[in-house]
Amino acid sequence: MIKKPFFSCGRPKLKYPVIQSHEKETVEIPLPEKATVLFKRRYSDIDDIDVDTLKVGDRVKTGQRISPHNTDDEYFISPVTGTVADISEFIGYLGLKYTSISINTVEDEWDYEFKNISETVSPESAIKFLGSLPGCHDFFSFFNPATPLDTIIINGIDNDLLVTTNQFVVETRNEALKEGVAYLKKIFDAKQIILLIPPNLAAYTEKLGAEIRIVDPVYPAALPEMVITKLLNKIVPAGKRSEDIGVGFISSEAVASLSDAFGQGKIPVDKIFTVINKDDSSVNMKARIGTPVKDVLESLNIDTEHGDRLVLGGPMRGQSIYSVDMPISADTDAIMVQNRNQILLSSDVSCLNCGECVRACPAKIPVNMLIRLLENGLYEETVHKYDLLSCIECGLCSYVCVARIPVFHFIMLGKYEFGRLKSMEEANV
Repeated sequence: MIKKPFFSCGRPKLKYPVIQSHEKETVEIPLPEKATVLFKRRYSDIDDIDVDTLKVGDRVKTGQRISPHNTDDEYFISPVTGTVADISEFIGYLGLKYTSISINTVEDEWDYEFKNISETVSPESAIKFLGSLPGCHDFFSFFNPATPLDTIIINGIDNDLLVTTNQFVVETRNEALKEGVAYLKKIFDAKQIILLIPPNLAAYTEKLGAEIRIVDPVYPAALPEMVITKLLNKIVPAGKRSEDIGVGFISSEAVASLSDAFGQGKIPVDKIFTVINKDDSSVNMKARIGTPVKDVLESLNIDTEHGDRLVLGGPMRGQSIYSVDMPISADTDAIMVQNRNQILLSSDVSCLNCGECVRACPAKIPVNMLIRLLENGLYEETVHKYDLLSCIECGLCSYVCVARIPVFHFIMLGKYEFGRLKSMEEANV
């Protein structure tokens, strides 16, 4: 039986940002000298790369579909033209394994394989070429015949604080968004397509072909689990994704990218993202997927010193990176730079049992009990007794913790370790 908290009321009133006039223009980053693609792979051994398909020294074209393993259903789209300089293994956040492909770039030369079929808008063409779109790194998840999508929800508001990427797209790419909605309807047989927007963008969303719903601009109202409960009166079961109950979430940028793909016959390879500077000022940028973070910082004259923090994402859900060589990926919506003097360091003290995390938790999880088990590595117990898998990963628990315990990181580690334990059990069956 899942044990529920004995009290729960109130959470911080953190407002989503409203896009400002100076944020309605993008700063475009030149093509990098070297681009890096992080290709998510199923195989644990680098030897699974098919050397006949991809090897160092090969020339690739912009928009070229490349499947570097011995399977045709896993691929990446080359974001640049150039020569493959390196292929190596990369271990990412929570142990995710990638194949890192570095490409020395030259002037763009487009591959036209997609253009030859782009006039036919179908699920097949989308699956074969658009598995990853700017703003949606896993478009594949929409194509599960076991759970077809009844509802597609387009996020015109970003999932984290200080980020305005999706708002920027809604306000500045209105026509592309309208065309993208039309393409969504051709690709999917969804009964309902909803566009979520904050109140300040209501005037930009007339006649887009989607139902318009206004989101409460208080964090974390735009997170999928919160939206599904509020708008659809459904609950995503613990440990499941929204797609498992027939609801797909896609960013406004990804929908506009569909318009670019089918309208121009070119697979989109540029990413829009918000850069949040040390003084909390922000600017929207546009760069080629694969561009290293250091190129972005240099273009804005942002200097980093020892002890500063770089985060891919926003302040609540972002992930710290250890190198400025980390590339911009299809799902990079923000880069946040924190001055070392701004960073509140975590502590290793024990929980004070003040209850702030319980009151703040939108999923009503007894976080004060959860953290005790997580600190002691009791991962299965946290799932079965204290509802670990119901966490919606908003980060409010860490934000309100007066003891500065990195609660959110413990939760993410707990989910990862429980997944590993479950995989090992299934392998031994």
